[in-house]
Amino acid sequence: MADQAVQDQRIAAMTFASIYPHYVTKVEKKGRTVEELHQVIEWLTGYDSAALQSHIDEKSTFATFFQDANLHPNAALIKGVICGVRVEEIETPLTRQVRYLDKLVDELSKGKKMEKILRS
Repeated sequence: MADQAVQDQRIAAMTFASIYPHYVTKVEKKGRTVEELHQVIEWLTGYDSAALQSHIDEKSTFATFFQDANLHPNAALIKGVICGVRVEEIETPLTRQVRYLDKLVDELSKGKKMEKILRS
C-alpha cells in the first residue's frame, strides 16, 4: 500500500500541462481531433476550452485541476482497465479521477463512438 500512496502523490503533483500534449498526440495519431478531445474533457470536468487553456497556462497540478472541476454525474459509469488497474477499484478519489480522464482519452483514440464515451 505504501507504493500506492507514493504513486497517488506523484499523480497529484503532475501538471495537467505536462500530460495534455500526450493526450493530443494519442488522439490525433488515431485520426481523432483536438475538438473531440476537448469535448471529452469538458464532459468529465465541466471545463470549456478557455478554462482548459487557463489550467494549461497556469501549469495546474492534477490536484488543482480536479479540485476546481465539476465532475460529470455519470463519471462513475467509467469502468475498465487503464495502466493495468480497474478504474472502478481505485480507492484514492484524485487518482481515480485522473484515470477516468486517461480512460476517456483511451476510448477516444480507439475509435469508440462519442455517445458511448460520454456515457449517454
